[in-house]
Parts: sequence; structure tokens; C-alpha cells
Amino acid sequence: MPPTTLYAATMLAAGIGIPVLAALNAALGQRLGAPVAASTILFAVALTAVVVTLFATGSAPALAKAASAPKHLFLAGLFVAFYVLSITYVAPHFGVGNAVFFVLLGQLISAAAIDHFGLFGAQISPLSLTRAGGIGLMAAGVWLTQQA
Repeated sequence: MPPTTLYAATMLAAGIGIPVLAALNAALGQRLGAPVAASTILFAVALTAVVVTLFATGSAPALAKAASAPKHLFLAGLFVAFYVLSITYVAPHFGVGNAVFFVLLGQLISAAAIDHFGLFGAQISPLSLTRAGGIGLMAAGVWLTQQA
């Protein structure tokens, strides 16, 4: 399998998982009566899975390099916490589809800016008129899926 096919399949699976994560954690938050408690459980399970993977892949020694990494790179943890907390709280009130629609719209905007400016070391991919049109069509498509 070519690497690009594997990358695409992996990200497709991740994309499929985002609304499932939202629905499951929102339901758990509703059942517990506390979205923050549900999010805490989610992160405990996620941490366990990542630690097992860390040791299974032999990547544990790489943790020693974390002390020398630029500290702003650790903000990613705050972004994932914000996502999980917000989707867990908002989805039961707004609907999983509506919540994920706005997440996807935000991802399109943010990804275009990151790629255009090469932020955080990303490969530069300028925002051409064609690319902007494609992003607009993707946003319109996501919007159309939410119409009754």
C-alpha cells in the first residue's frame, strides 16, 4: 500500500472517530450529569492507550527530549482538552452533527492558515484562489449535510 493511501486511510478513520467520540462522551457526560467527569474518564482511557503504545513501540526514550522542546508546543494538550470538554458539553444541547459541522468549519479555516503561512513548521501550501474555492466547496458540502 502506498504511504499516501495509508495516510489517507488513517486520517479517514480518525475523522470517523471524531463524531463517535463526541456522541459517546456526550452521552457519558449526560449519564454522569457532569461533562467534566466524562472528559476526565476519556483522558484517563486515552492516556492508558497512549502509554501502552509508547512502550509497545519502544518510543519511551524519546520522552527525555521533551524538556528541550519549545514550551509553546505543549499547548496542543490544551487544544485537545478544550475540544473534548466543549464537544462533551455542547453536543447534547446542539446535536452531534451541528457541533461537528462547526468543528469541521474551524478545521478548514485553521488548516488553510497553518498551511498558507507554514505555521509550527508545517509544509507551506499557499492559499490560491483554486484552493480557497475547494475549501469553500468543502465548507458548503458540510453545511449541506446539516440541512433538514
